[in-house]
This record gives sequence, structure tokens and C-alpha cells, in this order.
Amino acid sequence: MHAGRNYTLREVTLWTRRETFVFFLIAGPPTAAYALLDWKWLGLPWLPIALLGTAVAFITGFKNNASYDRAWEARKVWGAIVNSSRIWGSMVIDFVTNLHAQAPVADQVLEDKRRRLVHRHIAWLAALRFQLRQPRVWETQEHKANVEYRQKFEVAEEVGELGDELLDLLAETDCQHVRGKANTATQILATQSHELRELRLAGLIDDFRHMELQKVLSDLYVHQGKCERIKNFPYPRQFATLNLIFVWLFILLAPFGLLPEFAELGKHGEWLTIPFSMLVSWIFHTIDKIGSASENPFEGGANDTPITALSRTIEIDLREMLGEQNVPKPLGPVNHILM
Repeated sequence: MHAGRNYTLREVTLWTRRETFVFFLIAGPPTAAYALLDWKWLGLPWLPIALLGTAVAFITGFKNNASYDRAWEARKVWGAIVNSSRIWGSMVIDFVTNLHAQAPVADQVLEDKRRRLVHRHIAWLAALRFQLRQPRVWETQEHKANVEYRQKFEVAEEVGELGDELLDLLAETDCQHVRGKANTATQILATQSHELRELRLAGLIDDFRHMELQKVLSDLYVHQGKCERIKNFPYPRQFATLNLIFVWLFILLAPFGLLPEFAELGKHGEWLTIPFSMLVSWIFHTIDKIGSASENPFEGGANDTPITALSRTIEIDLREMLGEQNVPKPLGPVNHILM
């Protein structure tokens, strides 16, 4: 997520410079042939091209609206994860007691059980964000412009290892249980449920509190499922493909429609076709490119939902609830990018 005031003109220019050069190559040769070789037949009526541009504007706007909806839904889901995580921490600390225990345990044992439940939840957050950062073939981070821009910041899930984080948060038996599973995050939540059952059987939580804690686990399953839906179901490829074809069709035709329009301005007026065709093409293509850069909010790009920073915020809150001293620092933006 970009956490600054705005992207700079230099950043936008560098991000789109390859396409801008292509637009020059598209507009330059027909303009030169029209002006220097007197190939007037290259000029096309502007009206049908303008109608095509209107259609392209509509379909590109539809794509961008859908992309924004996906990005905003991802942020809402992670806002819900933040709230459910805080609820989980406060409930675990207050509900796991000797109040209904047939054989009360020592305070230190209770403290260890609470800490294990909270740390396991932090491990679930780590597993979920590592899973969400796994690349998909339809994502855009391998594009050259994005690869260049990603040198400005670091994606923790790409340079770190999930196993190392789990070793610091889970008991060895838990690590062995979830390691190698197809969906580590799901298995961690299942382990939480198993432990709640054991606590209920031991009388360390009563029926009502057990149901309330299970309800929070159910909410976490729902949140995870929503994240997986956004991650694993892309913006429909048929719409994305047609939009790409229509945008480039308009870009290819635009110079031929602008030639006779600028030629009416007088001597050498047709040369204005090059800069104005490049400008029109740049606007349409960049709008489409912004939609593509926004439609996958977990891919590790500059416009992502900052799930790493949100996970750190949750971890800080939960560790402070436990009264721990070695609490990590919040994550801040690097070159205005918060991951």
C-alpha cells in the first residue's frame, strides 16, 4: 500500500516508459508517411474511432471498478481479522480460568495455556499471509515495470521462511502436525479447536465460554475463506482479455483518425498527431494498467493490502495483552510502501 501523498511524476513516468515508447512507434511512421510521402489515404474518419474509444472507456471503467472492489474487500476482510484477533486475545485471557475446574491447576499452567492459544493465533496470521503471498499465473508482479519498482521495498514473505516463524510460535508437536499440510492456516485453526475441547473437558472453560470462543474461530475460518476466494479467483480472464484487445485496437487506430483532424489546422499540423496520439494512448493504457495492478491485493505489489503490517499490529496487541516485554515494533513504510 502506498502510504505517501501520491506517486511522483517520475515514478509514473518510469513505470509507463516502455509503453510510451511503443506509442511513439505506433504514431510516428504513419504520420511521417502522411506528411512526407503524401499518403493521404492513411487518414481515417475520426467518428468510428471515437465510438470505439467510448466503448473502450466503458469497459475499462468496468474493469477498474471491479479491481477497486476486490482491493477494498480485501482491506475490509483484514480489518475484520484485526477485530476478531483482538476479541480472541481478550476472551482467551479472561475465559481460561479455574472457575469451573474440577481439579484446579496452578496459575503458571493457566498462563502457559493462554499464551499457547494466543501464540498459535499469531502463527495462524503468519501462515495465512505466507499463503496469500504465493504467486499466481494471472498476477502482474513478474512484469518488468513492477519488478523494477519492487526494488524500492521488501516483501517479508518472499525473503523469510514460514517454518522459522512457526518454530518461534508453536510447540514442537504443533509444528510437526501442521508442517507439510496443504493448508497450514486451516490446520492451525483446527488445532485451536482441539485445544478448546480439551480445556472444556478439563473444566477450564464452561459451555458458554467454549461456544463463544468457537464462534470466534468460526469467524476466523470465514475471514480466511474470503481471503482465499480473492486470491484464488482472479478478475475473469474473458473480460481482462477483451479489455486488453480493445485498448490496443483503439491505440493502433488512434493515429490514423487524428491525422486528417490535425491536417486541417494548416501546414505541418499533421505532426501534432504524434504527441496527441501518444497522450491519448497513454491515458487509456495507463488506466487499464492501474486496474491490472490493483485487482490482486495480496500479490506483494505496491498497491497491496498491507497484510504484513496488519499482522504485526495484531501481534503487538496480543503480546501486550499477555503482558510480554519483548514486543516487536510496528512496521512502517519503506519508500512510502507499507507491506
